[in-house]
Amino acid sequence: MIGKKMQEALSDQVNAELYSAYLYLAMAAYFESLKLSGFANWMRAQTKEETTHAMKIYDFIHEQDGGVVLKSIAQPPDQWQSPLHAFEAAQKHEQKVTAMINDLVKLASKEKEQTAKDFLQWFVDEQVEEESSVGQVVGKLKAAQTTPDGLTPIDQELGERESK
Repeated sequence: MIGKKMQEALSDQVNAELYSAYLYLAMAAYFESLKLSGFANWMRAQTKEETTHAMKIYDFIHEQDGGVVLKSIAQPPDQWQSPLHAFEAAQKHEQKVTAMINDLVKLASKEKEQTAKDFLQWFVDEQVEEESSVGQVVGKLKAAQTTPDGLTPIDQELGERESK
């Protein structure tokens, strides 16, 4: 059985994960408008991943005989100054999500919710991967600024990403 505070906090995280999916879908649409299909593919894969995260938390709450309260999902931005700015925004967003996950772990410890704490460890590990992945693209985009047609090979590489 999950406690009320933990249930509410995890419900909020479901919303945050769905916002993440919505944000990355907006970024995919932005990249499509720039005819950068590889970048759009990367963001679409990210969208699926974030939706999977939301459902993983949703299912956990229900497995613990809790209930999920779904709230409105905020509208994400739909334009960025450049592909680099979009990925920097994604990087900042992932850092925010990492802080949110860490806060959930602290709450689980405080509330003596060991099952939730164990469950959240997967998300702690996942956030390391998320931040690293987007950070690598930011690094490549920064390096590409000094290369003519620098986006083309990155676009091709990102187009090869498969959804999990």
